[in-house]
Amino acid sequence: MVTWEIHREIVLVLAWGRAVLLQFAHPLIAAGVGDHSAFGTECWGRLRRLERTLDAMLRLTFGTAEEARGIARRINAIHDRVHECLREAAGIFPAGTTYSARDPALLRWVHGTLIESHLIVYELYVGPLTVEKKDRYCVEASGVEQFLGIPEGALPRSFAELGEYRDRMLASGEIVVTERARAIARAVVVPPVPRLARPGLRLIQLPTIGLLPPAIREAYGFPWSPRDELALYRSARAIRALLPLVPSLVREWPAARAAGAARRGRSARHLDEDPRRSSGGSDRLRYGRQREVS
Repeated sequence: MVTWEIHREIVLVLAWGRAVLLQFAHPLIAAGVGDHSAFGTECWGRLRRLERTLDAMLRLTFGTAEEARGIARRINAIHDRVHECLREAAGIFPAGTTYSARDPALLRWVHGTLIESHLIVYELYVGPLTVEKKDRYCVEASGVEQFLGIPEGALPRSFAELGEYRDRMLASGEIVVTERARAIARAVVVPPVPRLARPGLRLIQLPTIGLLPPAIREAYGFPWSPRDELALYRSARAIRALLPLVPSLVREWPAARAAGAARRGRSARHLDEDPRRSSGGSDRLRYGRQREVS
């Protein structure tokens, strides 16, 4: 599965910053995060959100059917608590507009920004993907519809459809960087860190800021120069060159290594039982596998 190929890479964590800044550029999402979490005010709140996002992705990709059901229940329980009204106008949304984290339209934006960011970061830091692989990734990732109560067919099924959806949203007037979003973004991009950690923070800031659509980057007020652009692509080129030399113990998530070992073990048993059988069987629920979990 293409999802396994992409999600196993630890370097994919560099996609998170770009994705969340695009998500917060939707005023209703920024309001939900600001009103119902410590994300914008406390470092632990941001780390907790990142941890939850990674845990959900890894369990939906590499976990068992029971783990997938548990993640779905946890996500939906959190989303059930996030609903309120805008306290003031934001973009095209007047004061008093209601929002809910269970809104399929908002979930679609969150999904689209994350999937696109994964693809961009993978190609920049790991290697190119064919259009066919990118299309397949979109199809596999759309399997989260069944978990989150999103209507079937609502999520993009191809890379072209994903890009068209992004462009349509950016042109719709819905995506507006509010002052609340800027405050949250500053906490993401410029967190307080010890001096020794600043070079590492710079490596995170480069894709977080540099891979944003230019209009969104400007709306957030982040400076970006040709020198920054050069630093982004030079650092990415260096990481891409080094990754093949890095052992899987360091390069891949433990969940991915465990799932891969289990799949190889099943394949070996299948071949021992009947050499004519293919090695693709699995009793795990993959991210995007079209299987009922309820």
